[in-house]
Amino acid sequence: VQLQASGGGLEQAGGSLRLSCVASVRSFSRYGMGWCRQAPGKEREFVAAIGWTDGSVFYSDSVKGRFTISRDNAKNTVYLQMNSLKPEDTAVYYCAATRRSGWIPSERTFKTDSYDYWGQGTLVTVSS
Repeated sequence: VQLQASGGGLEQAGGSLRLSCVASVRSFSRYGMGWCRQAPGKEREFVAAIGWTDGSVFYSDSVKGRFTISRDNAKNTVYLQMNSLKPEDTAVYYCAATRRSGWIPSERTFKTDSYDYWGQGTLVTVSS
Protein backbone atom coordinates (compact mmCIF):
# COMPACT_ATOMS: atom_id res chain seq x y z
CA VAL A 1 0.00 0.00 0.00
CA GLN A 2 1.38 3.38 -0.99
CA LEU A 3 -0.11 6.70 0.03
CA GLN A 4 0.77 9.89 -1.81
CA ALA A 5 -0.21 13.14 -0.11
CA SER A 6 -0.25 16.48 -1.87
CA GLY A 7 -1.78 19.93 -1.73
CA GLY A 8 0.30 21.56 0.94
CA GLY A 9 1.74 25.02 0.56
CA LEU A 10 1.90 28.51 1.97
CA GLU A 11 -1.36 30.20 2.86
CA GLN A 12 -2.34 33.26 4.85
CA ALA A 13 -4.31 33.01 8.04
CA GLY A 14 -8.00 32.77 7.26
CA GLY A 15 -7.34 31.12 3.93
CA SER A 16 -8.05 27.61 2.71
CA LEU A 17 -6.16 24.63 1.38
CA ARG A 18 -7.26 21.19 0.27
CA LEU A 19 -5.01 18.23 0.82
CA SER A 20 -5.33 15.04 -1.19
CA CYS A 21 -4.05 11.56 -0.51
CA VAL A 22 -4.13 8.97 -3.25
CA ALA A 23 -3.84 5.33 -2.26
CA SER A 24 -2.36 2.76 -4.58
CA VAL A 25 -4.39 -0.11 -3.28
CA ARG A 26 -7.15 -2.43 -4.33
CA SER A 27 -10.45 -2.20 -2.52
CA PHE A 28 -9.77 1.32 -1.24
CA SER A 29 -13.32 1.46 0.08
CA ARG A 30 -12.34 -1.12 2.71
CA TYR A 31 -9.73 1.14 4.30
CA GLY A 32 -10.27 3.55 7.10
CA MET A 33 -8.34 6.75 6.46
CA GLY A 34 -6.95 9.44 8.68
CA TRP A 35 -4.99 12.66 8.64
CA CYS A 36 -2.53 13.71 11.26
CA ARG A 37 0.01 16.48 11.53
CA GLN A 38 3.29 17.19 13.18
CA ALA A 39 4.68 20.63 13.85
CA PRO A 40 8.37 21.19 14.60
CA GLY A 41 9.16 20.20 18.14
CA LYS A 42 5.68 18.89 18.79
CA GLU A 43 4.10 15.48 19.00
CA ARG A 44 2.07 14.04 16.17
CA GLU A 45 -1.57 15.08 16.40
CA PHE A 46 -4.43 13.33 14.67
CA VAL A 47 -6.93 15.77 13.20
CA ALA A 48 -9.47 13.81 11.16
CA ALA A 49 -10.52 10.31 10.22
CA ILE A 50 -13.16 8.75 8.00
CA GLY A 51 -14.69 5.31 7.92
CA TRP A 52 -14.90 2.88 5.03
CA THR A 53 -18.17 3.57 3.29
CA ASP A 54 -20.71 4.83 5.80
CA GLY A 55 -19.29 8.33 5.91
CA SER A 56 -18.57 8.25 9.61
CA VAL A 57 -16.02 10.89 10.55
CA PHE A 58 -14.22 12.15 13.61
CA TYR A 59 -12.30 15.35 14.24
CA SER A 60 -10.01 16.70 16.86
CA ASP A 61 -11.32 19.66 18.81
CA SER A 62 -8.57 21.82 17.35
CA VAL A 63 -9.95 21.56 13.82
CA LYS A 64 -13.63 20.77 14.32
CA GLY A 65 -15.78 23.18 12.35
CA ARG A 66 -12.87 24.28 10.15
CA PHE A 67 -11.60 21.09 8.52
CA THR A 68 -13.61 18.54 6.56
CA ILE A 69 -12.47 15.06 5.66
CA SER A 70 -14.03 13.27 2.72
CA ARG A 71 -13.26 10.45 0.36
CA ASP A 72 -13.87 9.46 -3.23
CA ASN A 73 -13.61 5.70 -3.41
CA ALA A 74 -13.78 5.72 -7.21
CA LYS A 75 -10.57 7.77 -7.24
CA ASN A 76 -8.87 6.02 -4.31
CA THR A 77 -8.53 9.44 -2.72
CA VAL A 78 -9.15 11.00 0.66
CA TYR A 79 -9.29 14.77 1.06
CA LEU A 80 -8.82 17.23 3.87
CA GLN A 81 -10.47 20.58 3.20
CA MET A 82 -8.94 23.12 5.54
CA ASN A 83 -10.73 26.42 6.00
CA SER A 84 -10.15 29.37 8.30
CA LEU A 85 -6.53 28.40 8.61
CA LYS A 86 -4.55 29.56 11.61
CA PRO A 87 -0.79 29.88 12.09
CA GLU A 88 -1.00 27.02 14.59
CA ASP A 89 -2.14 24.75 11.75
CA THR A 90 1.38 24.94 10.35
CA ALA A 91 2.75 21.41 10.22
CA VAL A 92 3.61 18.49 8.01
CA TYR A 93 0.38 16.66 7.30
CA TYR A 94 0.33 12.90 6.84
CA CYS A 95 -2.37 10.59 5.63
CA ALA A 96 -2.70 7.11 7.05
CA ALA A 97 -4.69 4.00 6.28
CA THR A 98 -5.91 0.91 8.05
CA ARG A 99 -7.96 -2.14 7.19
CA ARG A 100 -8.27 -3.55 10.67
CA SER A 101 -11.47 -5.26 11.56
CA GLY A 102 -13.52 -3.20 13.98
CA TRP A 103 -11.71 0.07 13.31
CA ILE A 104 -13.92 3.11 13.44
CA PRO A 105 -12.95 6.78 13.38
CA SER A 106 -12.94 7.86 17.00
CA GLU A 107 -10.83 9.37 19.72
CA ARG A 108 -9.79 5.87 20.66
CA THR A 109 -8.22 5.28 17.23
CA PHE A 110 -6.58 8.70 17.08
CA LYS A 111 -3.16 7.24 17.60
CA THR A 112 -0.25 6.07 15.52
CA ASP A 113 -0.61 2.36 16.21
CA SER A 114 -4.20 2.36 14.96
CA TYR A 115 -2.94 2.69 11.39
CA ASP A 116 -0.84 0.39 9.22
CA TYR A 117 0.21 2.54 6.29
CA TRP A 118 1.54 6.09 6.05
CA GLY A 119 2.13 8.63 3.34
CA GLN A 120 5.21 10.81 3.05
CA GLY A 121 3.68 14.04 4.30
CA THR A 122 2.94 17.42 2.79
CA LEU A 123 3.94 20.71 4.38
CA VAL A 124 1.34 23.30 5.26
CA THR A 125 2.55 26.73 6.31
CA VAL A 126 0.11 29.36 7.50
CA SER A 127 1.38 32.90 7.83
CA SER A 128 -0.13 35.43 10.19
